Amino acid sequence: MGIPFSTRNDIPADKREKLLGVLNQHLADTFDLASQTKFAHWNVKGPNFIALHKLFDDLTDTVTEHVDEIAERITALGGVAQGTLRQSAAASRVPEFPANVHKGLEVVAALADRYAALGKSTRAAIDSTDALGDKDTADLFTAVSRDLDKALYFLEAHLHG
Repeated sequence: MGIPFSTRNDIPADKREKLLGVLNQHLADTFDLASQTKFAHWNVKGPNFIALHKLFDDLTDTVTEHVDEIAERITALGGVAQGTLRQSAAASRVPEFPANVHKGLEVVAALADRYAALGKSTRAAIDSTDALGDKDTADLFTAVSRDLDKALYFLEAHLHG
């Protein structure tokens, strides 16, 4: 893939290339999660509709902010953010949202699974980017992880009781 754009960033090119791989993978995963959360927002049904509809909209906004931050970090390191909808869908490791799941708590459970999975891979990205000597990217992923965990807490709170 290489690094298409020069930068005065002092992280060595070989490390930046690895960082770009991690970042672009998480761009795809995070953008996919944002779109699946918006899908849930549009299609949830049931007695808790309005509360879940609003929750999913808030979660989408938070995840979408991280999509932008990840993409901008990619470009700051001299890379190209591979973030079109098609690119993200093709590269995402997030499982597809299950077909015909529209009932409130079933939607919550499906989203909780996806938030937990992305949270796990994001924590791994914190470690791998830190090991590459990029504390800034590790810090970016720490913020993403914190928000994913908070979202998971909000989702799981609906599943207990």
